[in-house]
Amino acid sequence: MRVLRGSSIAGGAQVGHAGPMAAAGSAPGEIRVASPAGRWVVLTTVLGSGMAMLDSTVINVALPRIGEDLGTDLAALQWTVNAYMLTLAGLILLGGALGDRYGRRRVFLVGVVWFAAASLLCGIAPNAGVLIAARALQGVGGALLTPGSLALIQAGFHPDDRARAVGLWSGFGGVGAAVGPFVGGWLVDGPGWRWVFLLNLPLAAICVPVALRHVPESRDPAAHGRFDVPGAALGALALAGVTYALIEAPEQGASPVVIGAALGGSALGAAFVLVERRRADPMLPPSIFRSRLFTSVNLVTFCVYAALGGFFFLSAIQLQVVAGYSALGAGTALLPTTVLMLLFSASSGELGRRIGPRIPLTVGPLLAAAGMLLMLRVGPDSASFGGYVTEVLPAVLVLGTGLVVVVAPLTATVLAAVDTGRAGLASGINNAAARAAGLIAVAALPLLAGMGPEAYRDAGEFATTFRRAMPMCAGLLVAGALLAWWTVRTPAATTAARSERPECAVHCGVVAPPLEPEREEG
Repeated sequence: MRVLRGSSIAGGAQVGHAGPMAAAGSAPGEIRVASPAGRWVVLTTVLGSGMAMLDSTVINVALPRIGEDLGTDLAALQWTVNAYMLTLAGLILLGGALGDRYGRRRVFLVGVVWFAAASLLCGIAPNAGVLIAARALQGVGGALLTPGSLALIQAGFHPDDRARAVGLWSGFGGVGAAVGPFVGGWLVDGPGWRWVFLLNLPLAAICVPVALRHVPESRDPAAHGRFDVPGAALGALALAGVTYALIEAPEQGASPVVIGAALGGSALGAAFVLVERRRADPMLPPSIFRSRLFTSVNLVTFCVYAALGGFFFLSAIQLQVVAGYSALGAGTALLPTTVLMLLFSASSGELGRRIGPRIPLTVGPLLAAAGMLLMLRVGPDSASFGGYVTEVLPAVLVLGTGLVVVVAPLTATVLAAVDTGRAGLASGINNAAARAAGLIAVAALPLLAGMGPEAYRDAGEFATTFRRAMPMCAGLLVAGALLAWWTVRTPAATTAARSERPECAVHCGVVAPPLEPEREEG
């Protein structure tokens, strides 16, 4: 069995000795799902990963109220979303490696405490600048706890129970993702948008002591070498430069600052590639992209999740500003998409294993594109029950059906494209690519659609630009479908996918594909 060294996203099953704070009565690699210790470990990991998942799915419905309360423009709302995704996407691969080296429970708990502290800062932020900075700090915490939650399950449970434990973790996580927008809308309309963030504090207060008492420590004794801090920093800064240029361009135009940020981000991206090619133990090994299938499927992932990132950012505002929904109404209106994924993702994965990934990866994005185009019918009269049933619901149902068809086969194909020992790394790269895609889409779409800084305050202006943006999102999905049809070959991929049955079969991969656990070789 081989554990990824220096870049593990999920952590392997191989473990070191438990530290002095190891859970009483349990040992890493020996916990059973049916035991009290097993239930405590599942609870801990679900609470930890649920914090990050909730914040990723509920923030969009809170944006109009945040803008109104803090007196911000559209750019500040974009940064409220993107500051979090920027640090999370840039550091998530490094977060898995830190857990392997220094202890998965330790790094997970640091992430939980860090995330909670940043959430408190978000909740009390007096202005947009503080909120954006706090969101960036949240992303750092998320990069530590997100891979750590799955790594704790992989390292803690007996091999015979590991798949079941991962299934419980992904299933409960899927439920959290599905109800997140509903809970977020209820909080925004009730106690206020600040409670979207403050809700994380009681979750962390439960998670930390339970983890200290019931979750054994583990690490990868084979982890060695230096961490790829330069690679992580260059990747995050490259994304930051490009994102800044895209967000600020509508207001500043082709100013020296905007042009400098764009050129600087591009240069840092090139430097990132050079650093990763020359490092002995890189965070993102270029050799993994020698697989044509892996590269093409990640490009499909980028197209799909760029479209989704833009869609959910803009649709939550459209429903509230143009259609007149409350925050709770907007969150509930979009709920069928994630519910469909929760209910049918496992069946979709099984279908993909039977017929191969080429058809699902082509048909799924096309269906999702049709759903986004149906959102063009949403207008001022869509807030009534009849308007929802005839205008909003068909769009989200078609979109959800498309995501059901594409997401599980997409994940399985990524894993099938690489060697067994690199499954965790492949999943982490795919997850980071999806988050980076959403980040760029949220930054670029308002610019491409011509949204001004105050567009979200004017129903007429926002509706006009929304009608320009949705075909762009649909176009990204069509591009992904065509790419899949041209580059994914069913026979070879099907054989591999059948032998690499994904364990995270139940999920709601709206923000990013689900992380997958390490595989044992042989």
